[in-house]
Amino acid sequence: MAGPRVEVDGSIMEGGGQILRVSTALSCLLGLPLRVQKIRAGRSTPGLRPQHLSGLEMIRDLCDGQLEGAEIGSTEITFTPEKIKGGIHTADTKTAGSVCLLMQVSMPCVLFAASSSELHLKGGTNAEMAPQIDYTVMVFKPIAEKFGFKFNCDIKTRGYYPKGGGEVIVRVSPVKQLNPINLTDRGYVTKIYGRAFVAGVLPFKVAKDMAAAAVRCIRKEIRDLYVNIQSVQEPKDQAFGNGNGIIIIAETSTGCLFAGSSLGKRGVNADKVGIEAAEMLLANLRHGGTVDEYLQDQLIVFMALANGVSRIKTGPVTLHAQTAIHFAEQIAKYFT
Repeated sequence: MAGPRVEVDGSIMEGGGQILRVSTALSCLLGLPLRVQKIRAGRSTPGLRPQHLSGLEMIRDLCDGQLEGAEIGSTEITFTPEKIKGGIHTADTKTAGSVCLLMQVSMPCVLFAASSSELHLKGGTNAEMAPQIDYTVMVFKPIAEKFGFKFNCDIKTRGYYPKGGGEVIVRVSPVKQLNPINLTDRGYVTKIYGRAFVAGVLPFKVAKDMAAAAVRCIRKEIRDLYVNIQSVQEPKDQAFGNGNGIIIIAETSTGCLFAGSSLGKRGVNADKVGIEAAEMLLANLRHGGTVDEYLQDQLIVFMALANGVSRIKTGPVTLHAQTAIHFAEQIAKYFT
């Protein structure tokens, strides 16, 4: 499908991997050749990192496209997509690069593949600077499926910073079209639940301390609801490396979902990790929107692809969401 080539400046707005994810997914879906320049130009290590590279290679493989300039550290790529096919595809960051970000770039594409897809995504399942896999399964999945598709996410192995080594298998059947969503009625909070985990050599007490600190923090603001945070020791055969973290979810009467999460780091005590997640959740509940700060940008691509007008009510619009909107608008212009 030869047509105009979309030119994207990778250094503006969020200026990072998100521009690549949104642009290449839409380029693939719309059959538009793409050039991205100045990739991550302002970052401390500019250019493509392993997780960006594996995401790009997966999109190329999904559609038998052509990809030039794709190597670690490269600041310019060109991508020429072909028809999206289904089947089994593997992407491996070989680092703790986030499997959730690999899913973000590939999910919109496989929804419109010629047949069902099975994606084997390898890297970090609970990584910094990205949604945790628990967020993807517990918050993103139920809300995204309101657009009228279903996917299955099987967590084979969890992997943590700095080693990675996690793997999830995502199965998706294609759809003819996406339906618009209307998420404007927030309702009231009906339940709060979560998961505090330790993996590897970390003692179980760390999970219990994170959970207890989070519950105490939430109690100060929300007194009338039972907060059910499970403490979990990840089974040895299902986790690679050492890690700890927590995710807390609030569900509302209209089916809205909000989350707060945090990952442990060396030298940071467990209480602090729990409190950080609780405070993030409470901040997301205070703003009165129907989606939390991490979901708003992830829904933009699906809103752009849906057959009609979607509405979501947000709190403050994040830079990631503004970036997703900007590039969705810019690329859709070529497709009129």
